Amino acid sequence: MEERYEKLTLDNGVRILYEKIPYVRSVSAGIWVGTGSRFEKAAENGISHFIEHMVFKGTESRSASELAMLIDGAGGQTDAFTSKDSTCFYGKALDSHLDLLLDVLCDMFFNSVFREEDVEAERGVILEEIGMYEDAPEDLCCERLFAGIYKGHPLSRPILGTPATLRRMSGESMKNYMAGHYLGGNIVVALSGSFEQRHIDYMAERFANARPGREKTPRAPGYLPTVTVKRKRIEQNHICLAFPACSFDAPERYSIQLLNNIFGGGMSSRLFQTLREKLGLCYSVYSFTSAHCDAGIFGLGTALSEDTEAAAIAAMVDEVKKLLDGGVSADELHRAREQVKSGVLMALESTSARMNRLARSELFLGGVLPAAELIERYNAVTEEDILASARAVFRPELMSLSAVGRVRPADDYRALMRF
Repeated sequence: MEERYEKLTLDNGVRILYEKIPYVRSVSAGIWVGTGSRFEKAAENGISHFIEHMVFKGTESRSASELAMLIDGAGGQTDAFTSKDSTCFYGKALDSHLDLLLDVLCDMFFNSVFREEDVEAERGVILEEIGMYEDAPEDLCCERLFAGIYKGHPLSRPILGTPATLRRMSGESMKNYMAGHYLGGNIVVALSGSFEQRHIDYMAERFANARPGREKTPRAPGYLPTVTVKRKRIEQNHICLAFPACSFDAPERYSIQLLNNIFGGGMSSRLFQTLREKLGLCYSVYSFTSAHCDAGIFGLGTALSEDTEAAAIAAMVDEVKKLLDGGVSADELHRAREQVKSGVLMALESTSARMNRLARSELFLGGVLPAAELIERYNAVTEEDILASARAVFRPELMSLSAVGRVRPADDYRALMRF
């Protein structure tokens, strides 16, 4: 499937990437800003996410309900998200409604009014969102893990902020934060799908008004091996083991991704086949990676009863030892490659996925690797590369653990983690 995108860099540093796909009727557009919760001061924790909410609450010429009805009436959709590294505002619509979609996205991005009465109402919404995450044990387990691993660093803080930090925020403080962080050199606009040159010209005209500048390089985190437990009256215990891994731009990221697929990425993975199929210890078990520009985590997760968690942790640790001792087979590597390659190629059938890849790659890697070249990078990974990555990641002295549920004392888990 052919890929052909173009890039326009404005004088203020804003980058506009666009990829025309003539055989579709939809178009996906995104405004990405290279600033997220890790760029916030401690007292500002949660302000990036609060801003993400507030841009939907009304502009100088449109109320929140008018913004929603305009997009719904056109059969389109808009949304946003905040991560520790970035904030994104995006939408999707038919090409016949693209003028409206781009106008609404730009109106929200540049002309949001941040009325104090709306700030107060949305503060309550975000507090409820925090409560929702507290009631989601899998998310809580990971949040506590990262808080311990990155202790003392902005990466340890929750993206949503805390009730104490949220109370200090006002419409004025959010506008000031945007002025200082939403800078041209941090902004990437991406379009993928059916559009015309005039749409690119329109976005270039609108974003020419962005303030020039670039976000400061973030302070690199350390890694602190941690064991954290949280008692919660729920049916299952949620367990997450973790090790330090590579950043998202490291050369070994391809072998790490294949290692992740082999170890816990699907039904044929080692964790699934051993813990669920062979031993029947749990319903859900998996591995995952979480990467930033200067740090990364390789994690293993499961949810199970308190009666089986000791056996499950022992089995997970045993699978790590087996991989370190014996490496991976050619068949395992082949299956992992096919999984990853299928994901890359299937994503080309979605304008949303293509828009996301354009923006993420430009924002975090400084350029977009064609799918064919990306697949070649995965094809070049050998069994020896996988073993080398495993030995770099799975270091016993750096293993961390987070547990939420009807948990036992932290020292009990430390004993189970030894290998």
